[in-house]
Amino acid sequence: MNAHSHSLAQTRPVIRFLIPAAIAWFGWSLLGSQTFAQESIFAAGSKPVELIKTGAKEGPAWHPAHGLFSSGTEGITLTSPSGSAKLFLPDAGTNGLLIDNAGSLLMCRQQFRNVGRLDLNTGKLTVLTKDYQGKQYNTPNDITTDSKGRIYFSDPRYGDRQSMEMIDADGRSIEGVYRIDLDGTVTRIITHQVDRPNGVLVSPDDKYLYVADNHNNTVGGARKLFRFDLDAQGNPIADSQRLIFDWHSGRGPDGLTIDTLGRLYVAGGRNVAKPPFETADQFLGGVYVLSPAGKLLQFLPINRDEVTNCTFGGDDLKTLYITAGGSLWSIRTHAPGVKPSGQ
Repeated sequence: MNAHSHSLAQTRPVIRFLIPAAIAWFGWSLLGSQTFAQESIFAAGSKPVELIKTGAKEGPAWHPAHGLFSSGTEGITLTSPSGSAKLFLPDAGTNGLLIDNAGSLLMCRQQFRNVGRLDLNTGKLTVLTKDYQGKQYNTPNDITTDSKGRIYFSDPRYGDRQSMEMIDADGRSIEGVYRIDLDGTVTRIITHQVDRPNGVLVSPDDKYLYVADNHNNTVGGARKLFRFDLDAQGNPIADSQRLIFDWHSGRGPDGLTIDTLGRLYVAGGRNVAKPPFETADQFLGGVYVLSPAGKLLQFLPINRDEVTNCTFGGDDLKTLYITAGGSLWSIRTHAPGVKPSGQ
């Protein structure tokens, strides 16, 4: 998606969850890592708190005036900081959500295979894009913006593939990443560089695009987090793709967010094996906190399957909200998340 401070006594239970094989794969010992022992990620004594049990399969998106939006089976749920929840938008058919620089709600409308923007003041819904070069999207999944307000979204295809229209000239399916410019122009910026893009995130300085490659319903499929260098126009620079973290044959990465120190908070892993696709048990469900270079700093276990996404919120942006198995969790952090540039 517990250990919540970096005293050695408190980190040992988390280390036991990671399984020695996982530690050996990365060539370093968590017990011997001074960075891990001294850094303070989560507030002392804090534990994950379950706020609501349903209505939070994905999203989540924090708005300072409204609260926390999340995607559920019945629609979009709005949860107040105190934990009271209500159905905000029935039958929304959404997955990834994001508050943009202007305070509107961006939505990957997975059920309708498009990307939309909801003006929270007027209630007006605008479909930003519904196809690319005449072909309908697969199922838009996750969404991010850069400081200029350009929108990036992933378009994987999970489940039935018979209705896919995104096929290239060689007959290969396209599960890409797209950018929507301020004038509405849409560009496919990633075509086949990853197997199945899921979570996406642009760094606050606009230099990097992080893409979670989560091909989890295929034996041997990728479960990796990649980073691409971006040019000034928001295009990945050739040959800049870099592997940040690899979940191997376990449940891979899903949604992610970033704090003001550049640390990545990646939702992923799985608590129950799902053979034959996900057989490894060394990467349990929770939030993987990584350095910008991909070093595992801390693992926060969440006792749910599946841990899908996370975002910062609260008045000081020091509350990490986590969606997992339809439920919504929160925990306090030391470093705040990054405030959208327009807010």
